[in-house]
Amino acid sequence: MLFALTESRDEALVATRDDVEVRAFVADVEGAWDEDWLCEVDKAWDAMHRCLTDGTLRLGRHGGGPLELAVLGGGQHYEGGEYIVAHILADQVPAVAEALDSVDEAWLRERYDLIDPDDYQGALEDEDFEYTWHYLQDVRNFYKRAAAVGRSVIFTVDQ
Repeated sequence: MLFALTESRDEALVATRDDVEVRAFVADVEGAWDEDWLCEVDKAWDAMHRCLTDGTLRLGRHGGGPLELAVLGGGQHYEGGEYIVAHILADQVPAVAEALDSVDEAWLRERYDLIDPDDYQGALEDEDFEYTWHYLQDVRNFYKRAAAVGRSVIFTVDQ
């Protein structure tokens, strides 16, 4: 899931001190289920992140520009291995939105076809690509909305 945070929620996340507090924070955000400020990505996040980065699931920034921030590339707020909370700062969100706006289906397909099948748990096939492309369009629109109002974004997923 992606969630666009208000400034006060962003500050609350930054103020968390440990994994227990981070999980409680995310549970609160999820519990509010503000449909205007969330974006479901189902399992498409895996291929999406690989396509937007170096083809792997490495967390954090790697010098590849704003596309790598879109899913797993933000600052990490959870230290345990069973959960991920990636935080894209409000001042980074416009660059992510702009970069995502330049991604077209042909570019994504080219990147998708480079995913190492031995490192990917899904089936690298047309149906999976279409699934990823569909969700990427939702993510693009979500980042545009968040950028327009100055919100930060978090991506959360259980491992």
